Amino acid sequence: MACTSCGTKSGGAPGGCKSNGTCGTSGCNALNVYDWFKDMDLPAGDKPFNVVEVRFKGSRKEFFRNTNNLELYTGDYVCVESSIGFDIGTVSATGEIVRLQLKKYRVREDSEEMRSIQRVASEKDLERRTEAKSKEDQTLERARTIAFSLNLQMKISDIEIQGDGRKAIFFYTAESRVDFRELIKRYADEFKVKIEMRHISYREEASRLGGTGVCGRELCCSTWLTDYKQVNTGAARVQNLSINMEKLAGQCGRLKCCLNYELDQYVEAIDAFPKAKVVKLDTVMGMAYARKTDILKKLMWFSYDDNQTWVALTVATVNEVMEENRNGKQSAALQDLAPASAILDKVNGAGQEQNNDFIGNNELLQDDEFALKKRAPEKREGRGPNDRRKGGNDRRPENRGPRPDNRGPRPEGQNRGPRPDNRGPRPEGQNRGPRPDNRGPRPEGQNRGPRP
Repeated sequence: MACTSCGTKSGGAPGGCKSNGTCGTSGCNALNVYDWFKDMDLPAGDKPFNVVEVRFKGSRKEFFRNTNNLELYTGDYVCVESSIGFDIGTVSATGEIVRLQLKKYRVREDSEEMRSIQRVASEKDLERRTEAKSKEDQTLERARTIAFSLNLQMKISDIEIQGDGRKAIFFYTAESRVDFRELIKRYADEFKVKIEMRHISYREEASRLGGTGVCGRELCCSTWLTDYKQVNTGAARVQNLSINMEKLAGQCGRLKCCLNYELDQYVEAIDAFPKAKVVKLDTVMGMAYARKTDILKKLMWFSYDDNQTWVALTVATVNEVMEENRNGKQSAALQDLAPASAILDKVNGAGQEQNNDFIGNNELLQDDEFALKKRAPEKREGRGPNDRRKGGNDRRPENRGPRPDNRGPRPEGQNRGPRPDNRGPRPEGQNRGPRPDNRGPRPEGQNRGPRP
């Protein structure tokens, strides 16, 4: 057994993640659970926890009771109870780690809604499941067509057919409430199965469908992220990002979840910066205004109104100058303030002489100019008088010689003009045709020579 994204080697094991098939059939490391207690033995007399976490298509997970005390391992296919018939899923966690998963998803251990595991799936069950899953793409396409014909303001994003093929779950997204009673009747008549409609958010839709983000990696919501915290534009403003929804939005069309990952670090670093909306410094050269801020490097760039040369200052220096201004003192000019230029040079990698492996833009440009100067004379010297360019349309024989010209010498200071044509005027609406040739047939094996 191997997942669809890794492929299978000749030995039967996946070729990518080396997990020997325990990741199921919907991607590598998609919402896997690491069992921290797998190497720990239970105290004497304690029984293993009888609740098992089972994962289905996409990121859907549910908890079931192991009432039959089956010996289950991560990656086993099991048949579980359903509202009608049975479903087939993959065991994603067993043992004491499931207690933590119950708290994470806020599910009670003694919940009456929790169903039980019937048996370990047999080969016949897996064949039946494969046959049911093969119909999902065709059913999804037909379901979208029916919903579109009813003019419903909704989108059927995904479909999941139960393992025994008796029930189908349709996942949809919609901005407002949708009356899909007629839609369910059409679906039941069309697909001959029990229909269940589930409304999901746009983030959950991206989690089920998967994809690749602008960072080049698989979406967080389809690999490890399970709780979707609220993200607002304030997180982008704190991180000094431009409010451009095309760049800040993810695959779901909402703000990216990763905007919250470094938010605490930015909030902590921004506490050291001045709180004023317009930061200005009173110096002996005049009033200097803040032009740019780098939060993580703790640098601020200032310049005068009549001089657009930006000078970088550390946040500590800015706070000291502002304190002096509040006391009625003027500070020195920007160029004479704290040696932030040394810090800036270090940040920009100015110490190139210490790193022999660093090649700057100036060196690259010098190499290009040297190569061009060296290559040009070689081309001129290497071409001979008899060399022709490839693809040229030069069909003259080598010994033809120059074309005779009977027009006489060219007047000084004037252009010779076009060659005269003695064929007479061209008839209206007709092409003149080729120039007549009165030289007779061409001798065999010889060139005709120039036209007289």
